[in-house]
Amino acid sequence: MGSTPAARTILFLTAARKRVKSLSMKSMTFIRGRFTPALLVSGVLFIAGCGNQDAELATQRQKELETVRAELEQAKTSLVAQETELARLRKDNLEVLKLRNEVRQLRDDKQQLAKQAQTAQVQAQQAQTQVQVIQSQVQQTAQALAAQQQALAAQSRGQATPEQQSAMACINNLRLLDGAMQQWALENRKDASAVPTAKEVAAYLKNGIPKCPAGGAYTLNSVGTVPTCSIPGHALPQ
Repeated sequence: MGSTPAARTILFLTAARKRVKSLSMKSMTFIRGRFTPALLVSGVLFIAGCGNQDAELATQRQKELETVRAELEQAKTSLVAQETELARLRKDNLEVLKLRNEVRQLRDDKQQLAKQAQTAQVQAQQAQTQVQVIQSQVQQTAQALAAQQQALAAQSRGQATPEQQSAMACINNLRLLDGAMQQWALENRKDASAVPTAKEVAAYLKNGIPKCPAGGAYTLNSVGTVPTCSIPGHALPQ
């Protein structure tokens, strides 16, 4: 029986079982000797410590999250304040532009008034000059009239010829024309260089433009120059 293959297999299996059992007993003894209660407690504490670290980490993350949320709310508040300030600055900018336009308009109005004042001053000086010219012409006319009246009185004592009578009548017409021209210049604020038309002068004469008795033609010169007749001798004194 011991030499058969079956017998040898049985003997091998029995020996293997004994070997495994012996190794198992030795392993248990080794584990019991190595893993003492203190080591087991340390392992438990280590696991508990890991749990505490996770809790602390979660708490820290929660605090960081709350901090980030607070910073976000602060940033939102700051953004709203900046937008409000920007809107105020835009409004102030519009007000500044409006004030600048008003200042520019006032400056333009001031310059325009200054120009108008200068123009009025020039016109006043021109009017004063015209008045002086007219006064001088009136004085000259009065002197000429006095001289003509004296000549007429002297002629009345004698006998005036028809030519002399025509000349005196023509000179009287020229005097009327000159007076009408001076009145036109004064009412229309014209200077001594202005030349009126016959229609403008006729408006100041009762019977319109007179005619020379001897058939002469009248010429209306500038206000500063007396009118003239085309016939020699028919002239106002200068």
